[in-house]
Amino acid sequence: MSTEPKTTTIRVSFVTRDEIAKLAEQEGKSMTAVVDDAIREHRRKLRWRQVAEQMERTRREDPESWAEYLAEQELWLGGPSPAQRIAPEWEGLIAPPEEGHADQAG
Repeated sequence: MSTEPKTTTIRVSFVTRDEIAKLAEQEGKSMTAVVDDAIREHRRKLRWRQVAEQMERTRREDPESWAEYLAEQELWLGGPSPAQRIAPEWEGLIAPPEEGHADQAG
C-alpha cells in the first residue's frame, strides 16, 4: 500500500495557477503545499472572525457577561497595555491614547 495521499485535479484560472506556481517557487514548496497553507490560513481567519462576532454579540446582548469577561481579561493580562497607560502625575488631567490612534508625528 502506498503512503502517498490520494490526489485529484481542480480547475483554476491560468492566472491563479501562475500565482500558485510563483509562490511555490519563492517559498521552495510544492504548489499543493501552497494551496494547503492558503486553506489553513483561510480557516484560521474564519475561526477568528466567528470569535469576534460572538464577542460582539455577547457585548451587545449580555452586558453582564461582557463585564465579567473584561474583568477576567484584566486579571489575566494585568490591566491596560503600556501603550494605554499614562504617567501617574498626568492621570485625571489627560486621557490615555486610544488604541491604534497613538500620535504618529514623526
